[in-house]
Order: sequence, then structure tokens, then C-alpha cells
Amino acid sequence: MLMTKRFFFDPEVGSTKWACRQLAAIPAGQSILDAGAGECRYKPACAHLKYISQDFAQYDGEGDQVGLQTKKWDNSHLDIVSDIASIPVEDGSFDNILCTEVLEHVPRPDEAIREFSRILKPGGKLIITAPFCSQTHFAPYHFCTGFNVYWYQEMLRSNKLKMISAEPNGNYFNSVFLELLRSPFVLKRYSRLGVFSMLLYLVALPAAVIYFPLAFLAKGSDKQLTFGYHVLAEKL
Repeated sequence: MLMTKRFFFDPEVGSTKWACRQLAAIPAGQSILDAGAGECRYKPACAHLKYISQDFAQYDGEGDQVGLQTKKWDNSHLDIVSDIASIPVEDGSFDNILCTEVLEHVPRPDEAIREFSRILKPGGKLIITAPFCSQTHFAPYHFCTGFNVYWYQEMLRSNKLKMISAEPNGNYFNSVFLELLRSPFVLKRYSRLGVFSMLLYLVALPAAVIYFPLAFLAKGSDKQLTFGYHVLAEKL
């Protein structure tokens, strides 16, 4: 399984584990397109599949230096370089499509879903993760803050895709907990009060201690706020 070095409260941990479970369940030998693959981090989890990667290959790690950036980025291992809404392959080319944490970086994500439907074989699976609410990252290629389950329902239905499942990644209290821990770093970077950023922990940490157990005890709050949805769909 693909490993992550993130902290336990990072939403990417949940998304990575879920995506790897879906990939492991695909029968050996089937084809899969990793759409918006970036550095192809899921390629090791697709060793039993016919793996093809695609990305627009314009992000360089620095971006416009606004928000969260990776500093380094390697586009050299991509198989297809193209617009995600216009991938140069024939209709019904793939048994499966993987698209993880990509849709927020697409100016017109509805067109990406339409393209996925075109290039999937009937009965083919679509595996998607994307944020419900996210900070600015990979700017200037960050166009949407996130996607609600209702957006998926409408986009899938209107593009001849059937939703199999849509699982929330975390809930309201997980989200607040994470933002409390991030707040001193945000204050330090963006405010003239940054010199007092570490003092903010005197407020943030006690509050975080309260919110952390609520994430496990308060059921249903994911309907109000979640890190994002894990969506599995099938081409009709």
C-alpha cells in the first residue's frame, strides 16, 4: 500500500488509504488512467494494473508563491500531457479512472467528469477524491474550494455514471481541530502579529483538546462540513 508521512489529523491520510483500497480491489490486468497524476504517487499501488498517467504538466512546485506550494515538482514521468477535459484517447479506452485531489485545480470540473465518462468502458469504475473545503494551494492552479456530495450526484447522473458510494472524509469537528492547529502558522505568515504566533497556541491547543474527541463522539456532523468525499462510480 502507498504510504504517507502525514500526521494523523491530515485529511490526505484518509484519502490515500481509501484510494489504495479501491485500487487493490481492481482485478489484475485491467487498465487504469491516473487523471491529474502529477508526480504519479499512486503508480506503486497500481503495479497489478496497466497504468497510464495524465496531467497538464504546468505546475512547477513554486506556482505564484501564494498559499501552500510544494517547492519542488516532477512532471517527467507522465505518459499523457493534455487538458484533463480533452484527453487524446479513443472513447471507452479504460477499465478504470483514478482522479485524486485534482478537481479543485480544474477551471471547469464538470467538463472533466464528462470526459471521464467518454473514455471509460461501460461498467468501468471511476475513483475520485476531492476536497469539500480547502485552503489555497498549488496557486495559480486552484479554482474551486471543494465539492459537495450533491454536486457529485448531479454531475455523475448527467454524464451516464452511477454513484456506488460517497464516503465523507472526516467531519465538522475534525475540520475545526485541524484549523486550530494550523492557526499559529497562518498568523505567522500573513499577519503583522506573526511575532505572537506561538502564543496563539495558548488558546488553540486547549480548544483542540476539546474538539478532538468530539470528532469521534458527535455523529452526523460530516453533513455540515467534511474534508472531502471519497466517491466510487460506474459507467452505465
